[in-house]
Amino acid sequence: MTRRSDRSGPALSFARAKARRPRRAILLLQGLRMAGRLAFAAGLAVTAGRMIEAGTLDPMPLLAAIGALVLGGAAGWLADRRTARAEADVAGATLAALEARLAGMNVRQLQQRARGALVTGAARHPAALARLVVSHAATRATMGLGPLLAVAAIAPLSWEAAAALVLATPLMIVFFALVGGLIQERADAREAALGRLAAQFADRVRALPTILANHALDRETQKLQARIGAYARGTMSVLSVAFLNSGILDFFSSLSIAVLAVFLGLGHLGLLDVPGFDHLALWQSLFILLVAPDYFAPFRRYAELYHAKAEGAAAATALDWVFAVPEDGAAEPATRGQPVPDAASDAALQDFVFPAAGLVAITGPSGAGKTTLLRRLAGVDGEGRAELRALGRASWIATDSFVPAGSLARAIAWNIDGCDGEAVAAVAQELGLLDDALLPGGLDARIAAGGENLSGGQRIRLAVARMLLGHGPAFCDEPTAKLDADNADKVRRALVAAARSRLVVVATHDAALAALARHHIVLAAPAAHPMKAIAA
Repeated sequence: MTRRSDRSGPALSFARAKARRPRRAILLLQGLRMAGRLAFAAGLAVTAGRMIEAGTLDPMPLLAAIGALVLGGAAGWLADRRTARAEADVAGATLAALEARLAGMNVRQLQQRARGALVTGAARHPAALARLVVSHAATRATMGLGPLLAVAAIAPLSWEAAAALVLATPLMIVFFALVGGLIQERADAREAALGRLAAQFADRVRALPTILANHALDRETQKLQARIGAYARGTMSVLSVAFLNSGILDFFSSLSIAVLAVFLGLGHLGLLDVPGFDHLALWQSLFILLVAPDYFAPFRRYAELYHAKAEGAAAATALDWVFAVPEDGAAEPATRGQPVPDAASDAALQDFVFPAAGLVAITGPSGAGKTTLLRRLAGVDGEGRAELRALGRASWIATDSFVPAGSLARAIAWNIDGCDGEAVAAVAQELGLLDDALLPGGLDARIAAGGENLSGGQRIRLAVARMLLGHGPAFCDEPTAKLDADNADKVRRALVAAARSRLVVVATHDAALAALARHHIVLAAPAAHPMKAIAA
């Protein structure tokens, strides 16, 4: 099975191409750092061995060790700086390409994506992808180079000691394979949790006036807190596996080094007669013990970055749909199996003239953008169209219509000037609200803040009744979708009656309601021609 981070999707291919040149420089510097560490270990071991065995201090090996330490440290410092700069450059290039491709897409294509996920993705994914193709890729390369250099340095002195280190490697590789799938699975779950959190947060920010008006702030806060908690648990789940991975690796490396130390110590004491561990000079044993940690250091670093691999792979998958589109925004026909809509819908709408009075039906398949268009026309999202604003204060009829606390009569007459009790009773009767068994008490029925005790259908009928008391245009989102046949028919008749004296725009799947309209805006499936306006 191909590993996710190794497959060449468009986003990963783009990032790898940007990271190829700096990664070569990083690998060269990392190789120099490892060579410097080996030279330092050799010089230190020779100096310490001669001091202990001969009681003399030879300045040449000591100076060589200090020089190797300085050169290795400088190479490591340069490697770290080059890595940080390369990650910043790759992340910046990825973000710039992401912005260019998003800017080239039409609005309806972007509306198929959750806004919050787009924002958080643009903020997080480029950096995660950069860590994958720079730090993680360089560390994976040094994981092969570092142990090889360490074994090559130890083997001439004791191939048995080198073999002891090598024998610990398969166990770590098996553990990496076992843990890798678990980390990837949890990283994907955390990424999905973040996407849901971001989408919900963006939606609640957009709907904040409605939430406040419906006294639903506490309830929505609790929902967001639940999402935040799910994301936090996902993060801790990934980190816990990453820490476990590092802990197991430290156990194996410490155990291997301890075994080497015991065998070398017993060999020097003459208590163990094992080839490769007895008859070694003291400096040789010290050199082996100093180099052994360097054998495991690349594995430890790789374990530390293992969660970065999972995060980078998830980021690459999340960005693939964007990088599948050319930078000039030319159409790639599908994103995750969804058709790409045409950009001409807004222009086509400009040619449609809304009447001052009449019923206008917006129809089309699910996902065509009916509700989005209706909200834009009504001014719920944005300012709306000037000629529609000139028709008077609009009524918004949907399941999120505002419902104040109090009696049913107060909820119907809310924000309506000059209406009397008889008019309120008449429209309530017309919409069947006085005959609703779930609203006992007639006009005195108690309504909770935000209409929490109302069903979606009751909220729709209450909003239609309120609209009938006003005089401005009405914009109705699926006004019959949540109603039984009898109440749906009452709503249809009320909307047709209202349309005789004002503009009523409905977004609907209801064929019976659409048939009553004199004007139609038909939104086609996104892959087809976007919209056509038909005036009867």
